[in-house]
Amino acid sequence: MASLDKVLYTARTHTTGGREGAARSDDGRLDITMSPPGTAGKGTNPEQLFAAGYSACFIGAMKAVAMREKITLPADLSVDAEVDLGPVGQAYGIAVRMRIQLPGMDKAAAEQLVAAAHEICPYSNATRGNIDVQLTVA
Repeated sequence: MASLDKVLYTARTHTTGGREGAARSDDGRLDITMSPPGTAGKGTNPEQLFAAGYSACFIGAMKAVAMREKITLPADLSVDAEVDLGPVGQAYGIAVRMRIQLPGMDKAAAEQLVAAAHEICPYSNATRGNIDVQLTVA
């Protein structure tokens, strides 16, 4: 396991009650109620948070690659993320599917950009070899 060369940011949260609880960041910018997936609860769940976090981070990675390679990204680029939760033997696991839209970009160039972003994205690096991640360029 590689350790960080330098810490650029540390996120801090306090969570109570698990999937039926609440989570709040130390700066108060995140303050959410949690509900188990598939229930009538009014809160979000860890899988939705993971989908939002991974897709936002992946867009950041695409922007970093684009800046390095001097590629102009479409202003309306987007990522639709799906995170599946299910049993893996006696435990539970997740799988990720992300559909990346880069309107107006050449398909081959878009796929090359996505592959490069997948190499530098912190979420991609954290999940690589641990869970199934499928990336599709729309």
